[in-house]
Amino acid sequence: MLRSIQSSLRRGISATPSAHLRHRGYSSESAPERKVAVLGAAGGIGQPLALLMKLNPLVSKLALYDIAGTPGVAADVSHVNTRSEVAGYVGEEQLGQALEGCDIVIIPAGVPRKPGMTRDDLFNINAGIVKTLCTAIAKYCPHALVNMISNPVNSTVPIAAEVFKKAGTYNEKKLFGVTTLDVVRAKTFYAGKAKVPVGGVDVPVVGGHAGITILPLFSQATPKANNLSDDDIIALTKRTQDGGTEVVEAKAGKGSATLSMAYAGAVFADACLKGLNGVQDVVECSFVQSSITELPFFASKVRLGKNGRRGSTRPRPSFRL
Repeated sequence: MLRSIQSSLRRGISATPSAHLRHRGYSSESAPERKVAVLGAAGGIGQPLALLMKLNPLVSKLALYDIAGTPGVAADVSHVNTRSEVAGYVGEEQLGQALEGCDIVIIPAGVPRKPGMTRDDLFNINAGIVKTLCTAIAKYCPHALVNMISNPVNSTVPIAAEVFKKAGTYNEKKLFGVTTLDVVRAKTFYAGKAKVPVGGVDVPVVGGHAGITILPLFSQATPKANNLSDDDIIALTKRTQDGGTEVVEAKAGKGSATLSMAYAGAVFADACLKGLNGVQDVVECSFVQSSITELPFFASKVRLGKNGRRGSTRPRPSFRL
């Protein structure tokens, strides 16, 4: 039963950590040593994300950090019989230990969105948290890939960039805003409307990670669906853009999109791990310093490699989202 659950989860997180490992000729036990830290691991996103990263066979060490509650989360997750060793760290005095030697740092830390809150409201609280964490990253693991989940991503990513620039450690190829949840939603909604198997769907999502800045390119979705009208595309676009609000309202003020965000964060982290390990043609959408638009940061398809981002893919011109 457990083996079946693990197999299903791995297929969901990625087309294939295990397939890629077999293709490259090593088992999970002989895969490169990779340390991943989750900052904010005791929170609503952090806990399920910690579990999903524990299930990833490409992770050898998993560091779980938060200002409180992480010893319990770490003890719980550590009982899962997978490859990685788990350690919990609590409070700023242990942040350095959590970060030392990290290959990837995932940041879901911060307050969640509540009914009536704008992303500007989130910014006022989460900006300080992100600044503190990124200052520590610059000191203890300046070469790690940084996956920013803390909202508003449109603002927290530029903040992180400025912190790293001030510390002299900024590398645009290693800082990513995780917009994968927009892609996950677009795929799910498109598959449901087009009546196609969701496992084979791909929908690029560009722009930003808030409201109307989220631009799912349904005209470039695969497989093609000729049964969708312009009105259908407009409705799918709006639902993707308002996906976060849909969940906040459905939870009636008792939470935001935590489980789906944890899944999306695990998908993107898995892609980063595969890129670090030399797997070819790993492409995901992410909010990064832009080389394809006049905007300083823009979500687009990026190719991941051994040093982080290898390049961005310019979206094809389209008159229909």
